[in-house]
Amino acid sequence: MPNGSLESLLHSCTKLDNMPHHSCQLDLIQRISIAKDVACALDYLHNHCGNVVVHCDLKPSNILLDVDMVAHIGDFGLAKILTLEQLPNANMSSSSLMRGTIGYAAPEYGLGNEVSTEGDIYSYGILLLEMLTGKRPIDLIFKEGLSLHSYARKALANGFVLQIVDPMLLNDDVNEMFLSSLAKIGVQCSSESPHDRMDIGIVIQELLSVMGMAINNVYVDR
Repeated sequence: MPNGSLESLLHSCTKLDNMPHHSCQLDLIQRISIAKDVACALDYLHNHCGNVVVHCDLKPSNILLDVDMVAHIGDFGLAKILTLEQLPNANMSSSSLMRGTIGYAAPEYGLGNEVSTEGDIYSYGILLLEMLTGKRPIDLIFKEGLSLHSYARKALANGFVLQIVDPMLLNDDVNEMFLSSLAKIGVQCSSESPHDRMDIGIVIQELLSVMGMAINNVYVDR
């Protein structure tokens, strides 16, 4: 893809000759748009392509950006197709094979549970929090029980969201309400219990609402 991966855009400030954009220029609206694109792709895989496709390895390096900065999910090497008959048993303990990448894989996979759409939602939540904070889930600060999820959850509960946000998103026009809304989506999607995670359709609605408000805010400020 012309603009590489989300991983390179988030965590590398070096401009590459074949990439029209470079990392430190990903503003809030672009990040919301990327999050929306990924959510729409998951919605298609989970709900609109016949059998259910679970990606199993959603992470920034597998999110690719085209020339228009539209996000696409890549690398289906670990993906699993579930027939409708398999869905009721999707969360029952089965193969002990770990699916996904440390930091992004749902905690229930570590217990030997079968893959499920809720597992992708967990990975999506971590991905969204990474886009918001600029921190990988395996960052060195996450130790002794602290995780990217608990880091964001505590900031939300204490009203300190601005303190955890990627500094690249902080400017004179920053709107804490938009950032808090994104943090809430990321935290709920990455809940430890699969049953507490958001439905992907609701995620899309919430992101479209936040993006609309953010765009209007930009034009009003100008």
